[in-house]
Amino acid sequence: MRVALFLTCVNDTLYPDTGRAVVKLLTRLGVDVDFPTAQTCCGQAHYNTGYRHEAEPLARNFSDVFGEYDAIVTPSGSCAAMVRELYPRMGERARAEGRGDLLARTLAPVVPKTYELTEFLVDVLGVTDVGACYPHRVTYHPTCHGLRGLGLGDRPLRLLGAVRGLELVELPGAEECCGFGGTFALKNPDVSAAMGADKVRGAESTGAEVLCAADNSCLMHLGGTMTRLGTELRPVHIAEILASTEQEPAL
Repeated sequence: MRVALFLTCVNDTLYPDTGRAVVKLLTRLGVDVDFPTAQTCCGQAHYNTGYRHEAEPLARNFSDVFGEYDAIVTPSGSCAAMVRELYPRMGERARAEGRGDLLARTLAPVVPKTYELTEFLVDVLGVTDVGACYPHRVTYHPTCHGLRGLGLGDRPLRLLGAVRGLELVELPGAEECCGFGGTFALKNPDVSAAMGADKVRGAESTGAEVLCAADNSCLMHLGGTMTRLGTELRPVHIAEILASTEQEPAL
């Protein structure tokens, strides 16, 4: 199986350790991971802000770069949902505008083989115990794209539950949005900040040391909220927990 890592803009710019954790984890599981250097943004930010036509060249580039791989793995539920849910919609809209089906045919090959990390681990590799060790009390926030868009369900929880030393505690109001929502946080800052504060206070109430999620964009928002609230809670991407071992522990 030829597997490619789609790192995403946020991780490439701000959270490169998450990408390294994915490679470390998958390599430990026997997967040979490639990192195509021609990858760019998937177009999610443009599309969600109303610039659909401007997102199309980015989507075409994504298909050109990743089209020959057997699987595309990303540590981002929102970017995986962009490819799986919105690329087909982009093709349909282009067809409806009388521009033919070229865009739809170009994007179609990458749609079914793009996986969020926990999907790939559980559904493709068929593993839940990845040999991780992380001796901390952890609570998990299911991000909106993962929960509602991809339907990740209990996959992340099953993976976390198999980590040695990890104490997993339930997050109150887990299914509520954290308030990030990309440009929602910019256009509605007061509402976004209030939602983030509610989520962090809920996590604090569990006594957890770590708030975990599968999307660093949401963790960025929540991490900023934690700093403003002065909590000792830490945001950590699930990939970094799953990559942690007794020999090479993550913080």
